[in-house]
Order: sequence, then structure tokens, then C-alpha cells
Amino acid sequence: MDRWEKDIAAFEAADKMSPPQKGGIVFVGSSTIRRWDTASYFPDLKIINRGFGGSDMVDAVRYVDRIVIPYEPRLVVVYSGDNDISAGWTSEDVAIQFERFTRAVHAKLPQTRILLIAVKPSLLRWTQIDRMRMSNTIMRAYCERDDRLAFIDFDTLMLGWDEKPRRELFVEDGLHLTAQGYQLWSTVLRPWLTAP
Repeated sequence: MDRWEKDIAAFEAADKMSPPQKGGIVFVGSSTIRRWDTASYFPDLKIINRGFGGSDMVDAVRYVDRIVIPYEPRLVVVYSGDNDISAGWTSEDVAIQFERFTRAVHAKLPQTRILLIAVKPSLLRWTQIDRMRMSNTIMRAYCERDDRLAFIDFDTLMLGWDEKPRRELFVEDGLHLTAQGYQLWSTVLRPWLTAP
């Protein structure tokens, strides 16, 4: 059995009980998305959080027909990539999977906008920052070629005077965000989520 089937099936069961409205915003990606309490940071917006912890960009592609397309969102926010690079995927692999994800969404929902949050710098995976930044460079260039795609990079905002990740933005594992980290992300993201 697929390691994510249980998570995806749980989303589908929740949707049957209470079908989400169409035309909203879907957040998809790894645990950084799953742990984001989008309802409390964006109470005024219709957001469906479909993050599943430990997932890679390839998983977002695999489940796009089940966790994005049915909601017919006007906007999809994607965060994935640091698990991929940690698992040995190349910078190019991550970018290729993101491209596949956008094509899969636009094949069925050509008007939907997709906002990619760049792979974040973290204390735990600091040794891999060069590969993450390379991946971000490729994905940024790809986003710039399509008006339906946007790219947000938190790299410099998350670094301190020493040009290393700011400790207060991370919980003890050095990977996941604290409330302060999510506040930063939510503040920067809000104008993109509310844009007409």
C-alpha cells in the first residue's frame, strides 16, 4: 500500500462529510504545510489545507487529481522540496516535479494560479542549502515564464546577521516553523492570497 494512502483517504472522507466550497485556495505540500494552522492565520479566507507530513514534490504530483483538482481552486499554494533534497533528489529533480505538478493542474484547471514557496533554509538541513538554492533558482525561472505562476522566496527573511537561519523561527527539531515563523510566512503571503 502507498505510504500516503491513509492521509489522502482521510481528506476524501472529510470532504464527503462536509464538502468544501469550490473556487477557494488549496495549500498543498509537506509537513510545513500540514502544521500551518491556516484557519487561524487566514480566518477571512476559504483555505483547504492538504499538506501531508514527510511528502515530496513527486507526491504532490501523484495526488493532484485527489487533493487539488476536485476543489477547483482559484489558487494553489505549494511548499515542498526540502524532504526531497534530504532524501537525495537533485535540485533539477525537484524542479522537474514542480513543473509536472503545474502541468497537471493546468491541464484541468487552466485559469488556476499556483504560488510556489521556495525551499526554505533550515538549521537542520543547512549543509544542503546550496542544492536547495539551486532548485529554487530553476523553479523561479520557470515561474517567471507563466503569468499564472508566482514564486515567493523566504531565504533572506529567515536569516540573521550571521547569514544563518534565525533560531527563533524554528521549533526544537531545527526544521519545522514556530508560531513566529508562520507569522512571518503568513504576513508575506497575505497580499498574494487576497489579490483579485
